[in-house]
Amino acid sequence: MAVCIIQSSSEAATGKLMSHPKASGNAARVAAAVFAVAAAVVRAAPRDDTALVAGGSFRMGTPATAIAELRSRYGVDFPGAFDSEVPAHLVTLSAFRIDRHEVTNARFAEFTARHPEWSKPRLSKQMHNGHYLEHWTDGQPPPAQLDHPVVYVTWHAAQAFCRAAGGRLPTEAEWEYAARSRSDDEFPWGSVLPDAKKANYGESSRGGTAPVGSYAPNRLGLYDVAGNVWEFVLDEWQPAYADRAQTNPMAGGVVADDKLRSVTGRRVLRGGSYDGGVVNLRTRWRDSHEVTNAKPFVGFRCAYSAK
Repeated sequence: MAVCIIQSSSEAATGKLMSHPKASGNAARVAAAVFAVAAAVVRAAPRDDTALVAGGSFRMGTPATAIAELRSRYGVDFPGAFDSEVPAHLVTLSAFRIDRHEVTNARFAEFTARHPEWSKPRLSKQMHNGHYLEHWTDGQPPPAQLDHPVVYVTWHAAQAFCRAAGGRLPTEAEWEYAARSRSDDEFPWGSVLPDAKKANYGESSRGGTAPVGSYAPNRLGLYDVAGNVWEFVLDEWQPAYADRAQTNPMAGGVVADDKLRSVTGRRVLRGGSYDGGVVNLRTRWRDSHEVTNAKPFVGFRCAYSAK
């Protein structure tokens, strides 16, 4: 089966950037307005909307011997395809909780109201590519998209949101383990190839984000872990996995809250998006993204302590 679209955020990151839009209005007025919007749609942000993922061990990644078959199955022949998934290696994780849904515009609006330092007018130009929350007006998300995943965010803002919510971005290992429902699933729903009824991706022809939860969840109750938007995870990008067993791995190490804004470089993305190909929806597919590169196809969800 040929893949019509293979979206690479790495390639998208090299595109021409727009100039930073001018901040408008008084910061206090904007914050108050955003908070009012968020309060009115609090139903879109249930605080207990997480799934408990039991701890355990699994083989993360892909065996090198499987790459030739994967290239043939998905019609992918560009250099290095699937190489970043190698080697398959044993990973042991502690229990954790993870958001069932991608973080919505409504939730992020409430966050920027409570933490205006992460609002569009207040965030330094050095902390983004000029597109941060560019689809919002006067500090408010589009009214018709309150239940859509927030996009045009940076890795720093995503992690700051999760920390304010009492969690953090999931590690790459946690994300894959949860997307696979603690099993060996090729896609969140199993081994069957996707179609327009299973996920929001290139062949669904939506051309943009869908409300979170528009498609059936995986067996752990997680929605949109394939398609809709790519999701930032905590890990620093590395082009291949370590060839050894690991426990609670996180590439790049722990980032202290007071060092968050100093993080540079690329972080891992998972899950594919509304403009991606079939292969991007695989639970093992990896990509990367510059931390300041706010784009319309990148969002996130949070992870939390199991307690």
